[in-house]
Amino acid sequence: MENKSNQSRGRWKLLAVLAVCAAPLVGSYLTYYVIKPKGGVTNFGALIDPRDHPIPAMASTTLDGKPATLDNYKGKWIMLKVGPSDCQQDCQDQLFAMRQLRTMQGKEMERIERVWMITDDQPLDTVLMRVNDGTRMLRAPAAVIDKWLPLEQAAGDRVSDHVYLIDPLGNLMMRFPKGAVSSDTEKVKKVHKDISKLLKASAIG
Repeated sequence: MENKSNQSRGRWKLLAVLAVCAAPLVGSYLTYYVIKPKGGVTNFGALIDPRDHPIPAMASTTLDGKPATLDNYKGKWIMLKVGPSDCQQDCQDQLFAMRQLRTMQGKEMERIERVWMITDDQPLDTVLMRVNDGTRMLRAPAAVIDKWLPLEQAAGDRVSDHVYLIDPLGNLMMRFPKGAVSSDTEKVKKVHKDISKLLKASAIG
């Protein structure tokens, strides 16, 4: 009976530790989305329920073929873009804006990682790689990505049109509108405001 009692106490201690660890994130979500100031929440990005879109298992790798997943960056906020290796102007604008958004956070920038999940196995342009030094580049199956990431209910909408945000615990939590992370300065400012609010409200990551 004593062993069972000790096991029970151990389980309760573990649950208490988990609750303490999760409290800052839960608190940040409540502050940002539930405890609304007068006038309501003014977030630009669309909130995603992570329970509906858990990060799937996928055979992702680094550019040189070594296994690597988004779990490698747990503990930080992740700005995620996806798309093929043929990175046309819209794609380049996204990558540039992601760099800007991270830099705009000032001393908080180290809490953010930029990840580009490339959905094919074609070689990348070397100049593009140099220009985007610091962006984590992984290859991942397009079919898995397309099933995982939610889209707007609009004709022709593609996952490559958006940038997504993953929290430090590995929860997909926000999708920015099509064209928001781009060369449009006003839209980038709105994305910056969303990210700044989350970093300020969150004690983790």
